[in-house]
Amino acid sequence: MTRPNTIDILTQLEEGALDKDTVIRALLAWMSDDEVGKMAKANEFFPDDEIDVDSPMDGDHDSAMASAGWGTDEDYGHYSED
Repeated sequence: MTRPNTIDILTQLEEGALDKDTVIRALLAWMSDDEVGKMAKANEFFPDDEIDVDSPMDGDHDSAMASAGWGTDEDYGHYSED
C-alpha cells in the first residue's frame, strides 16, 4: 500500500518547503481529541497514569469536581450520613 500524500508531506518537510510546527499544528487541529490521545498514548507521549483515553469518566459529582481540581467532600472533612 502506498501513501502518496504522506510521502509528499514528508518530502516537503525534508526539503524545507513546509514548516514542521505548521504541519504538527494542522494535524493536531484536524484530528479529534480522542485520536490525538490514542496516538499520544501509543507513542508514549503521556505517562501511563496521566491520561487514560480508553476509560471514560463515570460522570458522578465527585469525579467531576476532582477532574476540575477540587477535592471531594471527604477531602474537606465532610462525610455523608449514608
